[in-house]
Amino acid sequence: MSLLRQPLLLLARSAAVKKMVSTMPVSAGIVRSYVPGETTASAVDATAALVDDGLRVTLDFLGEDTLDAEQADATVTAYLEVLGQLSAQGLTRNAEVSVKLSAIGQFLPDNGHKIALENARTICRAARNAGTTVTLDMEDHTTTDSTLAILRELRKDFPETGAVLQAALRRTESDCRALAHEGSRVRLCKGAYLEPEAVAFQDALEIDRSYVRCLKVLLAGEGYPMIATHDPRMVEIASSLASRHGRAQGSYEFQMLYGIRPEEQRRLVAEGETMRVYVPYGHEWYGYLMRRLAERPQNLTFFLRSLISKS
Repeated sequence: MSLLRQPLLLLARSAAVKKMVSTMPVSAGIVRSYVPGETTASAVDATAALVDDGLRVTLDFLGEDTLDAEQADATVTAYLEVLGQLSAQGLTRNAEVSVKLSAIGQFLPDNGHKIALENARTICRAARNAGTTVTLDMEDHTTTDSTLAILRELRKDFPETGAVLQAALRRTESDCRALAHEGSRVRLCKGAYLEPEAVAFQDALEIDRSYVRCLKVLLAGEGYPMIATHDPRMVEIASSLASRHGRAQGSYEFQMLYGIRPEEQRRLVAEGETMRVYVPYGHEWYGYLMRRLAERPQNLTFFLRSLISKS
């Protein structure tokens, strides 16, 4: 399955394939199973439906690769718009936003770090005014130090800002220890980027073991762990560790992607767990979808099963 990674990443950049995927009746339906739409309205409608089912939501606006300050500003505007709509519909108690710093200027050649920080402040301020929170998404290992530095600055004024850590990186257990303090919201995921061996575990079993070590640190700590996994084994291990550490339901949460294992999402809710769904939306849905398929073989399996069942 890993042999498909490079072709899928190449297809992610193909406008012709995007058009084909989005117009074929079967595949168009599949796309909407994983990305609810391109507009703010579609994202808010999907959020409302999920909240009605007892789920919580984090929204990610899929903008273009940010090459200039104008694009970064447009992404900020999109977040302010969706936060306003969530607030207007009374959804902010159960819905927050996730932000990639690269989308709001982190990679700009002149003062990218500073621009991303100020743009993130603007989004955090709007989120607080709306009655909700922001989580800073993590990208590849070259951005980790910058992202955590921006997190530290933001938390001086917005301590509720969430972090994301990737178990695939060798450094992450140490980062978990640094962030497992009271009031600290930390999303733990396995990590989806193709990283060099010097900084990341390469074997799936090694990544799983790292994930469990990091879970132990976060669940033993004083913060609020956000357990992002579709892996049934990790869900079971996390539940066991939470019980072992005397964690009450609601002092941590599970997170899964929109359209992935929806039955499991609802099962966890039925058992009293807090379950948050990561909902992407925006014009760049195609690249997001193809990267998700390339990142994890099991995602491709889920996608193909859905395609077969709906064809």
